[in-house]
Amino acid sequence: MQKVFLVAVQTQTVSDRQLTMQVEELKELVTTAGGEVVGVLTQKRERFDSRTLIGKGKVEELAMHAEANEADLIIFYQQLTPSQNNNLQEAIDFPIIDRIQLILDIFAMRATSKEGKLQVALAQNEYLLPRLAGNYIGLSKLGGGIGTRGPGETKIEQDRRVLRAEIQRIKGELKEVEKHQSRTRENREKGDVFQLGLIGYTNAGKSTITNALTDAGTFEENLLFATLTPLTRVFSLNNHFKMSITDTVGFIQDLPPKIINAFHSTLEESRQVDLMLIVIDASSPYAREQEAVVLKTLKDLDMLDVPHLFVYNKMDLISVEDREKLSFNKPNVQISARSKDSIEDLQEAIIEGLKEQYERVELTIDPGKIGQWLSLQDRIYFDEMYFDEDTQMYQIRVFKPKYIQLPEN
Repeated sequence: MQKVFLVAVQTQTVSDRQLTMQVEELKELVTTAGGEVVGVLTQKRERFDSRTLIGKGKVEELAMHAEANEADLIIFYQQLTPSQNNNLQEAIDFPIIDRIQLILDIFAMRATSKEGKLQVALAQNEYLLPRLAGNYIGLSKLGGGIGTRGPGETKIEQDRRVLRAEIQRIKGELKEVEKHQSRTRENREKGDVFQLGLIGYTNAGKSTITNALTDAGTFEENLLFATLTPLTRVFSLNNHFKMSITDTVGFIQDLPPKIINAFHSTLEESRQVDLMLIVIDASSPYAREQEAVVLKTLKDLDMLDVPHLFVYNKMDLISVEDREKLSFNKPNVQISARSKDSIEDLQEAIIEGLKEQYERVELTIDPGKIGQWLSLQDRIYFDEMYFDEDTQMYQIRVFKPKYIQLPEN
């Protein structure tokens, strides 16, 4: 296990609480990557130092702390320019990376699908390209471990010409894969299944919710970015109505555009859904900040117009006092994904969201024709059905998509 020393800079626009959140999240990322945090250095500055981000005096202090803690690697929260990284490497005899390279390293570990691996390779190569200019000392110091996994490991020694050609090759292959994924999405959209999309902060419990609703057996662990490849599963409610649910990669604060672009197909899955479930870890001390990150990201992606339901998860882990401090966005449901009763509450909230989009129909049906109606149970939501002894007819109330034609009475 690599010993990692962390560095974070607090400018005037970052509060003490935000800094604490940044450092805690960076620690979790290191743990996810398989490292051990042995120390943290923070600094308050009006602005970043153009040469080293933290200034000459702090660089000397960093070198001393890293050596005293026997660190194997130094990771900066802020993104380092190639020149800043070079200048730091010349002054400090330790491998240095930034949070972006750490996140890409985790993505390389977690990506399982062909598309996911290609997107990671593209993001890593585009990250490395400007860092190959001149003599990029940092890459040569990364002998292995965190910051070198995935395609980046084999590209470090390549020159820019070869790397540019590799980027173009990956882009071409990715286009072909995305065409296939697009056709798959179109087929699913024509499948008359009500589509749910899970979106939210990383480690909020999205995979746990997927498992509880569908028994999908998705990867479920207390790690950041546990899910990278979009996973779609179909399940049925008690009345046989079918739904699909797609679990996606989690958001994180200060997510760079390159990383969002690298996984745009994951987010495209959520753009097409009928109801988006925005999952919030209510037990996190930074629940409000995490919710703000998710909402800002959705706004930037122009996705807030998609019908949505806020799902406040892990409610069993917070006290009544803490619960009162949360400002719950509406519409919402408050659950613990590991509780069967809570999952039933979630299903009811999802059904309410469905009813708002589907057309309500109340009819009297002849018993001889009820079979035709029951054959539509997977596509039409039967809200109520009973046999009226007085009239010897079935009374039904259903909710249906507008494009489905109903049988004649």
